[in-house]
Amino acid sequence: MTARWVVDVVQPERDLNITWQPISLLFKNQPPEDSDYFAPVEHTHKLLRVFEAVKAADGMDAAFQFYWECGRNIHHDGVSDVADEAVSAERLLSNAGLDTALAAAYDDESFDAVIREKMDKGLALVGQDVGTPIIAFPSDSGKIGIFGPVISRAPQGDEGLALWDAMVTMSTMDGFWELKRTRTEGPNFGERP
Repeated sequence: MTARWVVDVVQPERDLNITWQPISLLFKNQPPEDSDYFAPVEHTHKLLRVFEAVKAADGMDAAFQFYWECGRNIHHDGVSDVADEAVSAERLLSNAGLDTALAAAYDDESFDAVIREKMDKGLALVGQDVGTPIIAFPSDSGKIGIFGPVISRAPQGDEGLALWDAMVTMSTMDGFWELKRTRTEGPNFGERP
């Protein structure tokens, strides 16, 4: 939801140049292999390998197209079966209009070092006690990173821009650290982008 808000609402009005970076919930949370959580985060970790392969081969715009297709597939189409993972990566690449040969990265552990390095850089900006999303942006005092915002639907128009501006203001305020409340609703992904 945060990515959709930033791309659809904020980027066009605030002239953002977005660099998409990975965060692996497999690396971050280190679930035991016998947990129900392991297979889904292993699958998304392997998709991050493909994401990095796409970025290396075709650049940031192509990586975003792959990321967007993954989001549509999981959140809008409800595809969560990881039984045939390599085919899934090929299908996602094909649907995004990208070279399906890049699906070979799915099982290529050489991408793990790049994923960990980029993830560690993001976490260095915000600390280890957060998850995803992480947003980083330049400020007068250097690069600022924050966890969030965690939103259940993408705010539109002036409301979406107000959220961005408030987030930037709070994040750059000396001594401000956290604002949180308990979630009372799940995500509303809206129409399939």
